[in-house]
Amino acid sequence: MMSSQLDQEINIKRVSRKRSRDALRSHFTPAKKRHSSSPTAKEHSSSLQEQDVGQTESGYMADAQHNEYCSDDEDLFGDYDSIACDTSFLAKLDDIELNFEQRSSTPVLNTAENECAKTRGQHSDIKQQLADDFFAELPSSQLAFQQENHKAAMKPRSMSSAKGEHRESDNSSRRVSLRDQLKKAMLGNALVQSPQVSRMKEQKQTVVDEEINVALQAMEPSSAIDLGPFFGLPSKVKDLIYRLRGIKDLYEWQQTCLTLDSVQQRRNLIYSLPTSGGKTLVAEILILRELLCRKNDALLILPYISLVQEKVRGLASFGLELDFLVEEYAGSKGRFPPVKRRVKKSLYIATIEKAHSLVNSLIETNRLDNLGLVVVDELHMLGDGSRGAILEMTLAKVLYVSKTTQIVGMSATLSNVGDLQKFLHADNYTNDFRPVQLKEYVKLQDCIYEIDPKEEECFKFSRQLNFKYSSSMQKMDPDHLIALVTEVIPAHSCLVFCPTKKNCENVAEMICKYLKKSFMQHKEKEKVNLLNELKSTGNGTICPVLKKTVPYGIAYHHSGLTSDERKLIEETYASGALCLLTCTSTLAAGINLPARRVILRSPYVATEFLKRSQYKQMTGRAGRAGIDTSGESILILQEKDKLLAKELVSRSMENCYSNLMHDSGRGILSLILSLIGLSITRTLGEIRDFVSCTLFSVQEKQICGEKSLWDIVSESLDILTKKGLVKSTAGEEETLLEVTKLGRATFKGSVDLTYCDVLYRDLSRGLEGLMLNSLLHLIYLVTPYEMVMQCKPDWMMYFRQFTQLTAAEQKMASAVGVPESFIAKKASGQSMKKAVDNVAVNRLYLSFVLFAMLKETNLWTVAEKFSLTRGFVQSLLSSSSAFCSCVLHFTEELEEFWAYKALLTELTKRLTYCVKIELIPLMEVAGVLEARAKQLYGAGYKTLAHLANADPNLLIKAIENLSKRQANQIVASAKMLLTEKAEALQEEVDELLTLPHDLPSL
Repeated sequence: MMSSQLDQEINIKRVSRKRSRDALRSHFTPAKKRHSSSPTAKEHSSSLQEQDVGQTESGYMADAQHNEYCSDDEDLFGDYDSIACDTSFLAKLDDIELNFEQRSSTPVLNTAENECAKTRGQHSDIKQQLADDFFAELPSSQLAFQQENHKAAMKPRSMSSAKGEHRESDNSSRRVSLRDQLKKAMLGNALVQSPQVSRMKEQKQTVVDEEINVALQAMEPSSAIDLGPFFGLPSKVKDLIYRLRGIKDLYEWQQTCLTLDSVQQRRNLIYSLPTSGGKTLVAEILILRELLCRKNDALLILPYISLVQEKVRGLASFGLELDFLVEEYAGSKGRFPPVKRRVKKSLYIATIEKAHSLVNSLIETNRLDNLGLVVVDELHMLGDGSRGAILEMTLAKVLYVSKTTQIVGMSATLSNVGDLQKFLHADNYTNDFRPVQLKEYVKLQDCIYEIDPKEEECFKFSRQLNFKYSSSMQKMDPDHLIALVTEVIPAHSCLVFCPTKKNCENVAEMICKYLKKSFMQHKEKEKVNLLNELKSTGNGTICPVLKKTVPYGIAYHHSGLTSDERKLIEETYASGALCLLTCTSTLAAGINLPARRVILRSPYVATEFLKRSQYKQMTGRAGRAGIDTSGESILILQEKDKLLAKELVSRSMENCYSNLMHDSGRGILSLILSLIGLSITRTLGEIRDFVSCTLFSVQEKQICGEKSLWDIVSESLDILTKKGLVKSTAGEEETLLEVTKLGRATFKGSVDLTYCDVLYRDLSRGLEGLMLNSLLHLIYLVTPYEMVMQCKPDWMMYFRQFTQLTAAEQKMASAVGVPESFIAKKASGQSMKKAVDNVAVNRLYLSFVLFAMLKETNLWTVAEKFSLTRGFVQSLLSSSSAFCSCVLHFTEELEEFWAYKALLTELTKRLTYCVKIELIPLMEVAGVLEARAKQLYGAGYKTLAHLANADPNLLIKAIENLSKRQANQIVASAKMLLTEKAEALQEEVDELLTLPHDLPSL
């Protein structure tokens, strides 16, 4: 009853509104257009009104589908009816109706059926005549929708006519007013989502797609056509490189390399050139070809986290323009396995350790073939200790498992390329091109000698230093550094490499003492801004050395600085405000900071004499392409080092050897464990087959000595079995190998085999009395074992921190093996009779440092409190967040540790960022550190969405000392991260809605 009453009220309201609109139409339509003198027109108009009223009830159900968008007791168009007020349109409509009625003079039987047919015919003709104008005036966003509606309406009519079917007379006598039909059409138009891409953008994308198709044809082995607009890529890429990088043309060697047969036929490739020769651009072009043309994912492996973050920022703009994703895998960042994309392709940019975990996860999910290209920067890192072993394992697995993945390696320092070629089954391309000519010198006493290996003495006299030194000055600067640096600064830049971190600071201070005051006037404003920002990053504290040196345009650069400080110094040096950096050798292998002159303060790194590769990396920083016409390096020597220096500058590069046997064979043990865990190999014979495909096998004679490769594999397998990581079962023909639960957790968590059993023991003990009212216990469990011996406790500070703990926290400390009595005796200087676990003692001390960091989030305060360098504290924090991520994956594989999963997930995030909670979303953006995050938050950019939609020009005005390039990179990185998160959610939705392939059926 209620429903019937409601329907009746609705009908009355609709009739009332209809009459009001008709009256409004009559009022606004000119008399000459109404044809009021025509009785036919009047009758027709009257008929339309009567049928509209009759239609109301039947039309109610048809309109019901729009209830979600338009309430029944509310007119869709409000007080304004666009059709009623459009006099030109209504006049045209009335004229056409009248014309057709006058033309229809053929006598027919006046049956209801014929009358209905006549009416339908008239309406069909009327609508057909209006169709052209109607569709022509529609916007492109609605054209497709209306044409589909038109086709759908015509289809049933033609089918009905072909079959000779007739509608019932009561239905056929009804007709819908043209105005209501158009009104419904407009409603349909309103509901159609407008396309997000403009027609111009669609046209541009069409051009790009066509160029990619041309490039794909060119890549076919049998193709004889050119590579296409830009080395197999659409011309848009060339435009982007020019717009984003300022590179208009490629060097000749780059063009040659990109057109090599090995590149076109997708064979593995190793190419080597001197530093700053432009190797990276070639790699990026190859990556873009893989993503855009071959529609495969790609992996770029870089040695350091800072390089990964810099490359993520640099390539984010390319990803946004060319529609691919850039994903960061460094520290604790990265998903395993990565999100499976249905449409977009991904470029994974990873550190060596994260790349190994990524490849393992892809093998485990049978997705490695989706990885079309692996690019390794600094390929000589294969010879770098445990990291080299991890890199070798990664490449060996790719080679063994996937026959379609191409590997490209690049380096500036390669010697035994033949071994690497054999290992990677790769071609080799070498060139000695440098965009800026490098001249190498050595300094002995006050004379400069040019290095010429062709000379018998190797050193050829060039000039004598002409700088007046006082006796006190000579005593302070016996190496004549002031004379050497003032020849180039402040007009040009200079790097001074020092053997130790402390020496970097001392040299920077010493040089400032003897510089003229005029040096302080060079770009004074930029240097004042740098000091203010350094002070801001330290929450009001600034390094006293930097406070003295920065006004002169000088700063030091080493691992003792925080990430914020290093980034600020690097940016200011790149802008030219800082003209001199005193630095350690790590800068040579880090980010690209070139200089007009490079000075090597000593031929030693710490106490070890320089290697040829280290020397070439340092001197390779001399000469800035596009800025300087030449570059020069000066090695300062003492007479006692002259012979060693001659050998250094004339000998060839050191050979690169496999490190799988490094540190008692930890690499080969980890390799065999992961091979069995990933089911790559199941038997001893298969393991031997795999190991025979490694660099270790290629260099067996140089590395193994008397032992054979097979003996080493068998011994390693025995060790893994004794540690309880691998077990064997009898098979039909051969013994089968499989990992235990502990073994699977170890390789899935990338936990060092040296500590896997210790970690398991500590986590098990933790479950017995896990303290949850404080973070200290969890922090202790994720404090990295390898950093324990890098720090000696300050016992007085240790005791003071211990006494400030709660009773529950002190009880926890005793439970892990560090009682209060022990710390009290050590603080008072008493000798200890009872032995204690030094690892647990040192580890708990580092836990106190981390605990203080999470509570105070002020790195300067914590470093001062524990008498540690702020660089060490930050390194500890970074290592702890990475190890926490490893422990999380470790516990996920062991059922008894289920409780740790939720706890460690949150702790990983806290350790990764170690800032106030509101800043975490901003710090997720690559390269945005705490100081920048605070600035952005203070300027109103509080979320990732704020950053992604920010205007770079407004960002520059809101944030002090932010360049246009940096602002663009921040916005692009935020957009990329936001896109990646949205894509991941969409992929998850699609996965949930996908019909299971194994769905039971009858």
